[in-house]
Amino acid sequence: MTDNSMICAGIDVGKSHLDIAIHPDDARLRVTYDTAGLKALDAFLQEHDVSRIGFEASGGYEWRLMVHLRAGKRPAARLQPAQLRFFAKSRLRRAKNDRLDAALIALFTASLEQLPALPDARFDRLAAELTYVEQIEQQIALVKTFAETALSEAVKRRHAREIARLETCRKARLLRLEKTVRDDCDLARRLDLLISIKGIGLRSALCLIIRLPELGHAGRAEIAALAGVAPYDDDSGKHHGRRRIQGGRERLRKSLFMCAFTATRHNPDLASFYARLRSNGKEHLCAVIAVARKLIILANAILIRNTEWTPQYQQN
Repeated sequence: MTDNSMICAGIDVGKSHLDIAIHPDDARLRVTYDTAGLKALDAFLQEHDVSRIGFEASGGYEWRLMVHLRAGKRPAARLQPAQLRFFAKSRLRRAKNDRLDAALIALFTASLEQLPALPDARFDRLAAELTYVEQIEQQIALVKTFAETALSEAVKRRHAREIARLETCRKARLLRLEKTVRDDCDLARRLDLLISIKGIGLRSALCLIIRLPELGHAGRAEIAALAGVAPYDDDSGKHHGRRRIQGGRERLRKSLFMCAFTATRHNPDLASFYARLRSNGKEHLCAVIAVARKLIILANAILIRNTEWTPQYQQN
């Protein structure tokens, strides 16, 4: 049971402002999202003797607030937009603005029996670097599209030079990111274990470590759900719908699917599993999703056992 007398704060994060609401009180505050505003936030929380704090993930804008709250003494949680959206629907709340969102976050924070832990501080810089690498890859894909549709040979050559520059930058950033990960003994060991699995390369292993720190510390069902490859039933009465995957961490899931495509060709165990599914009538996409799910569960087990991957066919 939750403590209804607990004083909770909800923070709606904007690009330039923070809106704060207190539950069960009706206190409200808006501050600028800068050093002065964060100091005013601390004073406001102290004034109302806040016990716990909730804030919404806001496309990366919440990182500065998270670092600030992590350094404080009050328990804080980063809440997912989907959680708050469904909570608002359960309360039949349709109106939406920054002040109302802050109040909703405070109410939801008070309803939680246990706050989810904030991400490990070690991953702040790593996640920022990986995001930059992903942005470079997006630029490469975009320029390649431009090059394919360019009519002038001179323009195509300029696009080719730009692609080469971006590829060089991407490789340099990946090497730098790998070095940073290997400077941490625990993360270095995790990286080596993941790379030992055929189908998971350096780029994907870095993504799994950084985007899924729960890997090796959670059960198989939870890991599959976090990666967005857990199938969910769609049954009601006599209706038996097709099970579908949903949710999960989007950037992580993209890397995992690339691993799954590679594994269907080069990992003997998963290639055999994929072929068996296809021979049983499974569509290509369904089979790849199943391989992705099996791959992330395998990676989780490898980290739990702390032993490198060995193909099963060599053990039989």
